[in-house]
Amino acid sequence: MADIATLQVPQITRRPLHEEAVDRLRELIVQGRIAPGTRLNERLLCVQFGVSRTPLREAIKLLAAEGLVQLLPNRGAIVAKVEAARVAETLAVMGVLEALAGELACRNATDAHLGEIRALHYEMLAMHARGDLAGYFKFNQAIHLKLVKYSGNAVLYQLYRQLNASVRQARYMANLTKKRWDEAMREHDEILAALDARDSARLKALLSDHLTHKLASVIGVLSSPAAA
Repeated sequence: MADIATLQVPQITRRPLHEEAVDRLRELIVQGRIAPGTRLNERLLCVQFGVSRTPLREAIKLLAAEGLVQLLPNRGAIVAKVEAARVAETLAVMGVLEALAGELACRNATDAHLGEIRALHYEMLAMHARGDLAGYFKFNQAIHLKLVKYSGNAVLYQLYRQLNASVRQARYMANLTKKRWDEAMREHDEILAALDARDSARLKALLSDHLTHKLASVIGVLSSPAAA
């Protein structure tokens, strides 16, 4: 048995408060619990999160860089509105990037990488079965990011992450109807099967179609009277 003094273990660290604030505020915005156009009341948020204004303001700046928050000169910040035209343009680019990532992943991802994605898929499937949309979305995002990461192209991964952050709220909105959510799950089943088979041509087509269907769903939500 090794002596405690010789053990090589990482130190226990606490996440910076602004990172915790970013995660919590992002979740509230993405899930629509703070509606677009709502002014972010710093005093109330500080009380609810149990933090001071310094980490909260840092979190707001980071979310503004992601496109989820709009900073108003001398007037604080509001939750950014989801603009259909901007979402359409962004998802069109992301569809091309994901198709390329799928092709490269079929070639470059290791069996261990595919195992990670498969495990995330089963977790996502369980969330879908429970009707837990927030949990489903968490694993859904992880799958898409892992797929692009394991393409082996660092530039592609960095660009995709930046674009994905700017439409995170729109992607969450895509599965607000039960019909579309069920369809999305079936599409992911097909995506996983194509990836497991390393069928790059089929995977490219499936990923492209998946984002096309997602865009149609988002536009439908944004054009509904309730979103007006």
